[in-house]
Order: sequence, then structure tokens, then C-alpha cells
Amino acid sequence: MRLMLVAAARLAALAAAALFSLAPAAAQTDAAPATAKAFPGAVGWAAVTRGGRGGRILRVTTLAADGPGSFKEAAEAKGPRIIVFEVGGVIDMQRTTLTIREPFLTIAGQTAPSPGVTFIRGGFDVKTHDVIIRHIRIRPGVDGQAHFSGWEVDALSTVGAYNVIVDHCTMTWALDENLSASGPRFDGKDVSEWRQHASHDVTFSYNLLAEGLANASHPKGEHSKGSLIHDNATNILIYRNVYAHNVERSPLLKGGVHAAVVNNVIYDPGHRAIHYNLMELEWVGHAYETGELSAVGNVLRGGNSTDEGLPFLTLGGDGDLLYYGKDNIAVDRFGKPLPMFGRYGETQARLIEAKKPVSWPAGLDVLPVRDVETHVLANAGARPWDRDDHDIRVLFFVAEGRGEIIDDERQVGGYPVQVPTAAPFVEADWNLDTMEPKSGIYPGQKGPVQENLSARDKAMREGKP
Repeated sequence: MRLMLVAAARLAALAAAALFSLAPAAAQTDAAPATAKAFPGAVGWAAVTRGGRGGRILRVTTLAADGPGSFKEAAEAKGPRIIVFEVGGVIDMQRTTLTIREPFLTIAGQTAPSPGVTFIRGGFDVKTHDVIIRHIRIRPGVDGQAHFSGWEVDALSTVGAYNVIVDHCTMTWALDENLSASGPRFDGKDVSEWRQHASHDVTFSYNLLAEGLANASHPKGEHSKGSLIHDNATNILIYRNVYAHNVERSPLLKGGVHAAVVNNVIYDPGHRAIHYNLMELEWVGHAYETGELSAVGNVLRGGNSTDEGLPFLTLGGDGDLLYYGKDNIAVDRFGKPLPMFGRYGETQARLIEAKKPVSWPAGLDVLPVRDVETHVLANAGARPWDRDDHDIRVLFFVAEGRGEIIDDERQVGGYPVQVPTAAPFVEADWNLDTMEPKSGIYPGQKGPVQENLSARDKAMREGKP
């Protein structure tokens, strides 16, 4: 219990002063300028993504997977739209993937009454542009499917999408990646067209990406993966996320990717943490493109599942990587330094060290690395003011150096069971340009951070016999 209290104090101290302060949000404006940020704190090449700004307010009034008032109905609607939630609880996707094809969309999970919205037994593919997704939880799970049976869903993936922000979301128990940026490798006549058709101008910020399921139902076998940034994806920012208990891909950058990986916490990776790989088997007949990566201010900590001597960055495949690294920490579970670079595969691929940042978005705030763990653990994941039991468990285990890679969601308690809740969405209470509450108080917010106390711990705190 003492460790839990220490962790809670560390989380609360920074959360109270930083991202979720109780200061009032910006006043409502008639129309935000085209260069306005999507919301306070939006960063990266996608920071001014408009999402559904100025569009219809679509209210989710049921936890049913589809039908009138459902999230699916709102997501598939046409035209600019902002999805708000008048219900909280669990939406069972019934082992399906929902494809978002219509652009100019904001999914505002922060509007839901406590405990927020959790999607189970499914995932999302974003195949469009100008999409903002915030404060939802996605937990696919193996759902009792047999090993190698073919259930291989991502929690969330952009597929040839652009101007997309995924911010303050939780993705766990995916069968493929928890969160990825994907698309075709070679769609077009030259590299500029390839990059236009791959995902580009994407920000993944303050997400909790944990416990990708290892030996589950993926047809390839072991597949516990954090994030895949697919070949020729560009202007990808991976910023202040928590990667925990994934065998590989925290993240994996494929051939020709241009990305910045900044201020992330990577805990208990299995065989690889950050890695880059242009595979000849996938690039046959195409000239190689040099990847670009800036990795700044990240913390890698080994855990119970981590290979001994695991490098911070590993280079595989045949393509070169132009790399800028600064102010990163990599240690094992006891705090001993880990190597900053390693290889898998004896090929001619080169690590070309740059003297200044490459693929770097303008105006990016970077924390000193010794501040990263405290800040990110306090603020990452869906609804940090109103976390569910699984998010609390994962984040406290990261803080305490506990937990491990798993094969099945039942190993850690299984799908959440939550009592459905309902509350009206009152437009006048929200800044509809940014989807921040005017009061600065979010639905379900009682304080900056939340502990998960057992009945016994609660009684002891209150001094009861």
C-alpha cells in the first residue's frame, strides 16, 4: 500500500498543476480561425486539424452497438459532426471493426458521464481525413477465440488517413497493434504520391497503449504489439504516450517513415522497444527510401518481461535511417543502463546520425527527460480525472515496476463490467470549437487523479476498525 500511496502522490502532484487544471476553458467563439489549434495542447503537424468543428452535434444516447442513437450511426453520418455522449458504460462491438470513412469528425469522449465510454470486442479503422478522437477506451480482447484462429483486430488504426489526432485515449488487449498509422506502401507513380496515399500528418498524444495480447488468436502466432507506423507514412508525431507490456513495436517504424518520438514512457517491452525496419521482402522492385526519426526525451524502463540487454533503438532490414537522438534514458528493471542502439539482421542498413532534429514539427514543447515519467503517468490515457480500474492498475504497475506481458484479458480480470449511466449534454456548458468544458471541470471529475482502493484500504484510510 505504501508504494501505491507514493505513486499516487507523484501522479497527483503534477496532474494538479498541469494538463487538467481547474482554470476555466477559453471562451466560446463564433468561428475558430482556420489556423486555430484543434484543442488546447494539440501538437504536431496535425495540430490545426479542424475535425468536426462547426458541424452538427450528434448525441450518442444508447450503448447498443448500432441502430438509432448509437455511436456507429453517428460515426457513419455524413458531413462535419461532433459526437458527444449522453451515456456512459460499455459498448460491445460484437467482434467487428468499425470503419470511419466520412471526414470532418470529432469524437468527444470527454463529454460522457462517468465512467466514460469503453468499446470492447472490436476496433476502429480511420480511412479519411480531419478526425479528432479523444478520451475513449478500446479493449478488443481475445474473447475466448482459439490460438491462431484469425481474430487479429487493431484497437485503432489510421489507414491512408491524414490530419488525424488521437489524444488521451486508452487502447489495450489488441490482437494486432494497439494504435497504428497504416496504408498502402506504393500507391502512385513516385515517392511523393506514395506518401500522399499513406497515413500522414498524424498525432498520437497522451495515449495509454498497453498489454497487447501475445499468444492469442492472431494467425501468425505471438502478436503483442504497441504501434506500427507503416512504410512511407510521414509527419507522424508520437508524443507523451505510455507503452507498457508489449512484446515489440513501441513503436516500429517501417521503410521510409518520417516521424518524431518525443517524451514517451516505454515500460516492460519484451524483445524490442523502438525499432526501424525496411524489409527487402516488402520493397522488391522499389528503390529504398531513407527513414527519418527524431527520438527526444523518452524513458525506456525494462520490466519483468524485458530481454536482458534490450537496446533503446534497434535497426533491422535493409534500409538506412537518418536518426537524431537526444536526452533519452534506457535502463533495466534495476536502473542499470541499457544500450542505446542495437541490430537485428546483418545487413547493409546504416544508422546515419544527424546533428539536429529531422522530421520535427514546429513549436513542440519538450520536457526534460527526468520530468517525463512523472508527467506522463499522471496525464496519459482516457479521462485521467475519471480513470477506470484497468487504467489505474496498468499505470500504478508501471510506477511500481510491476506487471508483465499477457496472452488473454482474463489474466488481468477480463472485460470491464460497468453500470450504465446517463446525463444530458448541454451545449452551453462547452466550448464547441475545442470541446473543452467552459468551467474547466469535466464530467465525473472529483480531483486530478484517482486511486483504486480496496474496501480494506479504504477502511484503513478512514480509520475504521
